[in-house]
Amino acid sequence: MTLFEYEDLEVLHDLARILATPLDLRDQLEQVLKTLSDKTGMDRGMISILDRDTGEAILDLAHGVDIEGLDITYKPGEGITGKVAQTGKPMVIANLGKEEHFLDRTGARKYLDRSELSFLCVPIIYDGKVVGVLSADKVARQVDSQEYEIRYLSEVAGLIAKAVHTRALEEENKRLKNILGRTQRPAADIVGNSKGMKEIFGLISQVSDSNTTVLIHGETGTGKELVARAIHRNSPRASGPFIEVNCAAMPDTLIESELFGHEKGAFTGANQRRRGRFEEAHGGTIFLDEVGELSPLAQAKLLRVIQERQFQPLGTTRMVKVNVRIIAATNRDLEQDAASGRFRADLYYRLNVFPIYMPPLKERGGDILLLADYFVEKYAREFGKPIKRISTPAIDSLLAYHWPGNVRELENCIERAVLLADGDTIESTHLPPSLQMKVMAPAKKKQGQLSSLISAYERSLIVDALKDAKGNQSKAARMLGTTKRIIQYKVEKYGIDVGRFKTKKS
Repeated sequence: MTLFEYEDLEVLHDLARILATPLDLRDQLEQVLKTLSDKTGMDRGMISILDRDTGEAILDLAHGVDIEGLDITYKPGEGITGKVAQTGKPMVIANLGKEEHFLDRTGARKYLDRSELSFLCVPIIYDGKVVGVLSADKVARQVDSQEYEIRYLSEVAGLIAKAVHTRALEEENKRLKNILGRTQRPAADIVGNSKGMKEIFGLISQVSDSNTTVLIHGETGTGKELVARAIHRNSPRASGPFIEVNCAAMPDTLIESELFGHEKGAFTGANQRRRGRFEEAHGGTIFLDEVGELSPLAQAKLLRVIQERQFQPLGTTRMVKVNVRIIAATNRDLEQDAASGRFRADLYYRLNVFPIYMPPLKERGGDILLLADYFVEKYAREFGKPIKRISTPAIDSLLAYHWPGNVRELENCIERAVLLADGDTIESTHLPPSLQMKVMAPAKKKQGQLSSLISAYERSLIVDALKDAKGNQSKAARMLGTTKRIIQYKVEKYGIDVGRFKTKKS
């Protein structure tokens, strides 16, 4: 067996030292590819990781190739990379210009003379299993022995195998967490099944593990505080404090003292030293609700804290350093406020690193009944009442209302109804007067025509869905993007015979 050249052994030693450094795995592997290019002439090095479920090779890292924004995968047996991933055997292409199976999905060799290049591709094997693929180009005339080059690249693959295996697991965990985050509620008190809420669940899952600053946009009463608390509870800071500050409720003269604290005697009435909210939130999260209401002076102070992570309490020259994650919320259009000069543009961009938009209740469709059921159960338990259901007329009223106060108004409405109810059912008479259904005036003929047309179209959609679902109401609900409860209610409302759509047994 031919030994490696002295210079190549030195490179292997350099690679081993890189992998021993306390760098992020991605940085380590990128330095490995750069060193291969600089010292061995193996250019356009790429590392693909294997998806254990599908067997696909996913291009993860590259040197000398711009893969930013590209999502490149190779199915088992697809192209050279896919074949190596599937078989676990190395491949060398002496002349890329003559290889028809070479895909070049990155476009890195689009303007190069492929006939001058050789392509080397080896499996990355860890614990007896293929976990990835390592590939690189080399100028064909510099390849004296294909066997030598493949053996050398395989040696490199062996060195990086553990790092690639760990990185593959990390990426798999991220993908699984994102998938779960899009379907699972991040907290028991955040209720929703609409598309908008599922997107928010995914965003909460993605941002919780980091220290990224979050700005939650949305109308009053949409549940911005619940989202902030969910991010905190699902983060590494969960054991730390969660400090809430209502910026709109504090007078201008007290905001600075409230946020940053003061020393004894700092101003009239300051009889003792007081820690500010930022200091109280050290090691945890501070939630700045209605941050758009801060005064220009407070905005300047807040900007400095975000930039420097330290501040000076009133009446002292000492600096206090804090380790705090900032989550802010607003019901204002801060982008417009920044453009008009009402809100500091530099502070807005510091806060709006990871925006989350909370949709108003009127845009959440079937979530209205889900939330209503949730609040009925909550307050029936709290008040010790045997309430089990909401009557059909009451449901009609809930669905017809436009909910200007959003989820908060709905909760207050159900709490009131539970208190008034004396049986096991909430009736429409238990709802506030603003929700009582009004009888439509006969004179409004056009409005009546529109209502009839909408009802006819809605009934047609439900009938078609039930046909496709063979009478399965849960399946029909999923097809229409709503809940089984709403389908049941509409079936009863429109007098639809579900039984005729069910498949008859022979």
